[in-house]
Amino acid sequence: MNYGYSLNTITFEMYSFYMKEKKIENWIKKKRDRRLKMTPPEIYEGIIAGNLTALSSGITLVESQHSDHRQLANELIKLCLPHSGNSIRVGITGVPGVGKSTFIEAFGKELSDHGEKIAVLAIDPSSGVSGGSILGDKTRMNKLSVNKNVFIRPSAAGSTLGGVARATRESILLCEAAGFTYILVETVGVGQSETMVKSMVDFFLLLMLSGAGDELQGIKKGIMEMADALLITKADGDNILKSKSAAREYKNALHLFPANSNNWIPKVYTCSAMTGNNIDKTVNLITSYKNHVTLNGSFNQNRHEQDKQWLNETIKELILNDFYSDVELQTEVSRIEQIVLEGKLTSFQGAEKIHRLYLNKNGKI
Repeated sequence: MNYGYSLNTITFEMYSFYMKEKKIENWIKKKRDRRLKMTPPEIYEGIIAGNLTALSSGITLVESQHSDHRQLANELIKLCLPHSGNSIRVGITGVPGVGKSTFIEAFGKELSDHGEKIAVLAIDPSSGVSGGSILGDKTRMNKLSVNKNVFIRPSAAGSTLGGVARATRESILLCEAAGFTYILVETVGVGQSETMVKSMVDFFLLLMLSGAGDELQGIKKGIMEMADALLITKADGDNILKSKSAAREYKNALHLFPANSNNWIPKVYTCSAMTGNNIDKTVNLITSYKNHVTLNGSFNQNRHEQDKQWLNETIKELILNDFYSDVELQTEVSRIEQIVLEGKLTSFQGAEKIHRLYLNKNGKI
């Protein structure tokens, strides 16, 4: 049977495809090699000049798990730190399917139309099996990704709780040094640890669906009291009445929560990223919030509390890294694990034994 293709045609097409792939691979390798050769001062100069390639290189450096890169990343952060802090940091969360990426695209366009420069740090879920991540936010935000005032950086969540790591906080500092006035942190949105998001942003925005049961929106119970605003998304077409009804219910529910320390009353309203309804209201709301917390001193106080919290988190991380990087100690851990599995020690006794070994190695006992 003749399908209209000769062997020569198929061979030529396969060869052409192979050559294109090879060119792409070589281009990626050259780009990666060029980035690796850049020193922290060179990356810094590019960042403060607004060079997005330099900003990407800097974020890649702070995200790196390689021990040699940590010192370089610290040097870069130290250079950029005096230029940071001049943005509004907004955390955006919600269950999968609530339309976070669609909302961010509409919201980002609205901000851009107001002359703002927006950086979107979008955390993509990683597979628990392979560790892989699709990193598809640039595809989902295809209009926003070509906007010259917008920088989108999708990152793999990895095993970090809530998809937000120290690297995200450091990435915020680099984006601020590059001149971005709004930093949007989009979380995985599966309710793992949204408190991690809250601990690095100024304004926490919770997106909700109308007509979804508690089993779908299970995260709302734990994070509603942390939200500075609740938006009922997809309020268009036949869903308008249901969205308005849901907004009323959430407003009533918020009255049951204790007052915020900054005296801000969380707002609830509906919006549609498809029609643009109330997207401008979100911009005005965040501006009102910033004015409110700046006047009563809560804005700076919140950032100082966050700095203190991240100081403690970093101390914990460094101690854990020190513990787990000790090969000799890990051999002992494996031995004690086996004794626990055999039922000769309880888990708590085993942990105490390991702790004493760690203290002994560090000359504490």
